[in-house]
Amino acid sequence: MAVRAVRGAVQLDVDEAGHMDERVGALLTAVLERNGLTRDDLISIWFTATPDLHSDFPAAAARKLGIVDVPLICAQELDIAGAMPRVVRVLAHVESDLPRSEVAHVYLGAAAALRKDIAQ
Repeated sequence: MAVRAVRGAVQLDVDEAGHMDERVGALLTAVLERNGLTRDDLISIWFTATPDLHSDFPAAAARKLGIVDVPLICAQELDIAGAMPRVVRVLAHVESDLPRSEVAHVYLGAAAALRKDIAQ
C-alpha cells in the first residue's frame, strides 16, 4: 500500500457555515468516491481557505461527515490579487494501491478552472 496525495477545491457561493459544510462535504465525498477510498484510507487532510472566508473551519465539515480520527488542519490561502474568491482547497494524504497517475484530483464547479491540468 502506497501513500498518495489527492488535491481538490471547491468555490463557495457565500461565506456561511452551512454552505461551507455542504460544499466541503461534497468535495470530500467526491474525493473518496472517485478514488475508491474509505475514511479508513485517510492519513491526514490539509485545508486552506481564501482570506475572504470567515464563517467556519473547513475541517468542521469533515468532522460532520464522520471523519473524526484523522488529523486535520486548516490554514489561510495566500491573498493574491485577482485570485478566485471563496475557495476551499484540500490536500488529502491517503493509503491507496492506485498508481500516482490514476489518482483522481477533484475540482468541483468553478474551481475546475484552478487546475485544468489535473481537474477531472
